[in-house]
Amino acid sequence: MAKLLPNIICVMCLVTLNIQSQIFATQQRETVANKGSVQTNTKYNWSLESLNQSNWSEKIGRGQFPVYARAQVMLNNSHASPGPIDAKSGKNFLKAISAYQQIQGLAITGELNQQTWDSLLKNQNKPSFGTYTITAADIKGPYVKSIPRNYALQAKMRGLYFTRVTEMLGERFHIDEDFLRQLNPKANFKKVGETIVVPIVRNDLPEDVTLIIAHKPARQLYLFNASNRLIASFPATIGGSGTPSPKGTHKVIKVAPNPVYGYNPKNFVQGGNRKKLALPPGPNGPVGNMWIALSKPTFGIHGTPNPSLISKTASHGCIRLTNWDANDLGRKVQMGTVVRFLD
Repeated sequence: MAKLLPNIICVMCLVTLNIQSQIFATQQRETVANKGSVQTNTKYNWSLESLNQSNWSEKIGRGQFPVYARAQVMLNNSHASPGPIDAKSGKNFLKAISAYQQIQGLAITGELNQQTWDSLLKNQNKPSFGTYTITAADIKGPYVKSIPRNYALQAKMRGLYFTRVTEMLGERFHIDEDFLRQLNPKANFKKVGETIVVPIVRNDLPEDVTLIIAHKPARQLYLFNASNRLIASFPATIGGSGTPSPKGTHKVIKVAPNPVYGYNPKNFVQGGNRKKLALPPGPNGPVGNMWIALSKPTFGIHGTPNPSLISKTASHGCIRLTNWDANDLGRKVQMGTVVRFLD
């Protein structure tokens, strides 16, 4: 694998540049096409039937539409994660399309074109949306009323649990919490037996994850197998100007589900805290509910309590994914897997 690594990285650089240029071109075309107009979604039916029967011919451009929701579910299930499913044509959606095109060997355009749509339908063996009945366990939790921002206060809690049912369901079904409510305007999410519309998603990465590329400018994580093929991608938050990510090549040395988060002010200062702290596990912890440690001390791949911000903000140097993507990766990645940071 070591002999092949430089060649893989060179190919990946070219692929990523192509993906990014196509995304930029697509956004420019959509901006020009929609300049001076305001799109609304009041005429769109967000019923289960309309979501599952939406078609490529219905795509409009920039905005929020049933066809984008269906496409995002299919991308998610093909391991080209669009981040939280929200039916919007944002950057994470465009990056997911480009990654899917690369995985499938299609022309990389960054657009939801007819060829890509047909390929998604071919690889989808079930509806994109279905129904779910809220259970007593869903209502019971555990939940907390709120999560304080200060780490010192978080350290005093029993667990950094979800704060509401919709937040929990959003993570379970990989859907943006506001969009979940939008699909279910009559639901109160507090009643056992209540039936709601949700995406039908899966968490089953291929076993053969041999190389992970953390591409900083693209804000994307790319996964390769032993045959040098791209098999999955995730939108990611990778470092920032004040707390940059490491450079070069490192390895996975540990996988810790539901970790206790060890805060050390030597790495960065949060809330004026100058002492080390141990924060309890939970999906709303600073690293979510998955920690994948790297051979570079204090750095790793982890989840987040704020999935809607993935690839849109900076991290404290680590690779931040949605909790569901981090959990998916944590279940399959092996000790010694190479992680390469690219600038």
